[in-house]
Formats: sequence, C-alpha cells, structure tokens
Amino acid sequence: MRIEEILAMEESQTFDRKSVNIAPRDFSNHVCAFANADGGIIVVGISDKTRRIEGVDHHKREVNELLRVPMDFCMPTVPFAHEFVECVDYKERANHVLVFHIDASPFVHENQAHDAYLRIGDKSKILSYDDRMTLSFDKGLRSFEDVLVPESGYDDVDEAYLKEYLKLIGYSKPPREYLLHNKNFAKVKEGVVHLSVAAVLLFGKKPQLFFPRARVRFIRYEGIEEKFGAEMNVVKDVTFEGRILEQVQKAVAYIQTQIKERTYLTKGGIFTTEQEYPEFVRTELVVNAVTHRDYSIRGTEIQIKMFDDHLVVESPGNLPSQVKIETIRNAHFARNSHIAEYLKDYKYVKDFGEGVDRMCREMEAQGLPKPEYRQDAFILKAIVKNSGFGSKNLGIDDKNLGIDGENLGIDGKNLGIARLKSEILDAKLNASVRDKILQLVNEIQINQVFGAGDIVDILKCAPATATNLIKRMKTLNIVEPVVGAGKGKYVLRRAK
Repeated sequence: MRIEEILAMEESQTFDRKSVNIAPRDFSNHVCAFANADGGIIVVGISDKTRRIEGVDHHKREVNELLRVPMDFCMPTVPFAHEFVECVDYKERANHVLVFHIDASPFVHENQAHDAYLRIGDKSKILSYDDRMTLSFDKGLRSFEDVLVPESGYDDVDEAYLKEYLKLIGYSKPPREYLLHNKNFAKVKEGVVHLSVAAVLLFGKKPQLFFPRARVRFIRYEGIEEKFGAEMNVVKDVTFEGRILEQVQKAVAYIQTQIKERTYLTKGGIFTTEQEYPEFVRTELVVNAVTHRDYSIRGTEIQIKMFDDHLVVESPGNLPSQVKIETIRNAHFARNSHIAEYLKDYKYVKDFGEGVDRMCREMEAQGLPKPEYRQDAFILKAIVKNSGFGSKNLGIDDKNLGIDGENLGIDGKNLGIARLKSEILDAKLNASVRDKILQLVNEIQINQVFGAGDIVDILKCAPATATNLIKRMKTLNIVEPVVGAGKGKYVLRRAK
C-alpha cells in the first residue's frame, strides 16, 4: 500500500486507523472485531480523530507491544500480516505507519477479559451473550466457502483469469502462491493442491463441474403470478453459469434487456426517460444474492423471477441469526466474506452494509415501494414492486394532451389512446396490419419507450415484421422518435 491510498480511505466495515499510543488491551478489541466480521485493515500511526500522521518509527516499544496483540491478547490467536508504509509525519520527518492485514476468521475471538467484539459499520461493538452465541452459529454457516473441494486441483484454476484479478489488486507474486497464502483459497495435502469452495467459484475454469446449481436463473412470467401445469405462464427462461463475476455481469446485463422504460413530458416541457426499476436496485439484488447465498445448499440455484408488476430474487439460505427481516436495512453480515471482498474489488460491492439502505432510498426517490424481504423455508426472497409502472401517474399536465381531464371526468391518456385507435381504423390498411397495430397500441402505454425488439415480444412475430410495422406507424404519424434512449426507440404520439 501507499500512504496516499491510506489517507484517501474512510473508516468503514473493513478499515480503521489508530494512534500509535493506543493501549494493547484496547487494540485487541478492534483486532478481534475485524476477525469476527469480514476482516480488513487497521493502520497504526494515524490519529483516528484528526487523521494526523504520527508515524511509528519513534515508538519502537509501543510497536512491539501492538505486534504481540493478535497472539497474546486475543483468544484464539488471530492470524495476521503486517507491513510498514513510508510516510512523512506531521513534523515533516520521514517515517512509517504500521498496517495490519486481518482476514475474516471461522472462529469467534475474544480479548483477555473474555469479551467478544464485532465490526459493525465503522465501529467495533461488544457482543451480548445472546449475540455471541448466534455469532458462533453463523460462523459455522459462512465457513463453507473455506471448505476444501477434495476432487479439485490447481489445474482447475483458470490461471489467465486469476492473473487479471491479481493485476487489478496489485499482487505481483505468482498466482499459485496467491492461492496458497491468501484467504484459505488453497492448501497442499499429500503433495496435491486442493482448492477451497470460494477459489473454485471465483477462479475455476468450470465451477459448475463441482457445484452444478451454483448459477443464476432468470424466469419471466406473463401476468402478476406464477402459474403451473396447463396454465404455465413462463415466457423467458435463461440460465447464467460460469464464475461468480461472469454470473453477475450476464444476469445484470440481461435484466436490462427485459425492463420497461417510459418517456414523458414534464411540466417544465422536458422529456424524461424512466425505467421501471432503478439500475442500482437491479444490480444490487443480483450482487446480494450471489454474495450471500448458502453454497452448501446444492439442490437449487438463485432464481430471478420477473412479473408484470414486481421482481423477485430468490437466494438459497436463511438469514444469519443476527440479521432480522425488520432490521435488514441497516444490518450487515457477510456469509461469504471472500466473495464479498472479491466483488468489492470489481466495484460491484460499494461499502459493506449500505446496499439495502441505498436500495430503499433509490426506490423511495422514484416513488416506488421499498424492497420487501421474506424467509420461505431455506429460501430468502427479495421483492421489489414497480407500483403499476405502465399506468402510473406521470405528472403530465392534461393541457399537454389538449383536454381538461378534470372537467370532462375522463382520463386524458385513455382519450389519447382512443383517438389513436380512431385514426388507425380510418387509415387505409389491410386487416392483418391494422389488427397488429391496434394490438400494439393496446399493449404499449402512451409514454412507454419501445423498439422493434419489444414488438417481437408483444406479437411473437419475426424481427422483419416488427421493423415493417414501425415503418407503417411512422407513415401514419402515430409514433414519435425518442432522443437519448438509443437508436430505433419510439413512443406513441399523443393524439390531439
């Protein structure tokens, strides 16, 4: 690390700074807290209140005592690595700060007074007896990512892919050494390298050879509920496999192709394009599911179910005992801390513990209900609603539609649709084309952005047919092009 990087970091779930004068017994609380949570970095030699760089070069006795803390003041011993980073202190002297690197531990660590601490946000908090018991239970759940996969070997690693990741994080040693010396990714047994569950999922050539259901499945339904048998209403069913990052990237990109958009004229006379679910919310739902699912449950995959009025993401695994449905907005506990840290390196995870809260804020800002969470047997369900996206009041001034909706006692948009239909019926069209265009007008909302792909989905027709229908609609002057939503995008013209 460099001192510039350290100074730019804010105290968080995985980062803290401490004065070199901190007492060893107090320092042990923070070391245990990091090991009991997601691991992270503690920098010694910078005041945590003023960020004044004190350095450690002139405090050899204090440094030696602090280096003993993970071994002598923590039970069981907390494994750690450390480094000295060059700096210039507040007295303008060449100096160093001491950096502790602490991994998440499968054990519960306590200080000499037998108190256990847990890192929550930017604080190290003491645990009650009940919380400590539940932490012990949850430690057993999340350690599955550290379990070795007996039939695996180093040949199962995609070394080129791993090298790209090591370049991203600035690790210069060989890939094999990285796996053997970091995060329990690999161990040598009887001369053979065996990979952990996390290593297989993150860096494996074909993770599904070992974990067939460690994948993401997208299912789109027609209507607002899931139907079975003769009434089955599935219209899309796509599965995304590969490594963790690939699953996230593919799933997020595909959902983008399935969501609706609407463009409307605001009272200020400006066209605004809005999507039925905010981009951050869509991405965070996928990332959370992949990061926190219980990979020891091998009988099902993550399922993303899209309905006309809501989206459901189902992830195998129960909520950790310390996280409750009613407190999930501000709670944090990573079942798979190595996977979480990896996705943080790729900027999919921002700050630990703030994702659900930000989803709530983004939904509220768009006038949509907050996400709902339900625990159904061993499946955690996250539900977001689009609140009648297609028919929602868009804040359009009825005068823009050429009517006074309030005085007439009718809906301005419905009147606009009726007038468009009247124009279509009066036009000289053959019956087949006329019926298709009328069906599109019925299906497409007055402010919804659409293109040829949407017409294919609605009419179940060939792309060439969709393109020809758009040409006909342009000739009839019943569609208007939309700028800024991509090539070939339109909205229905507001009939006057």
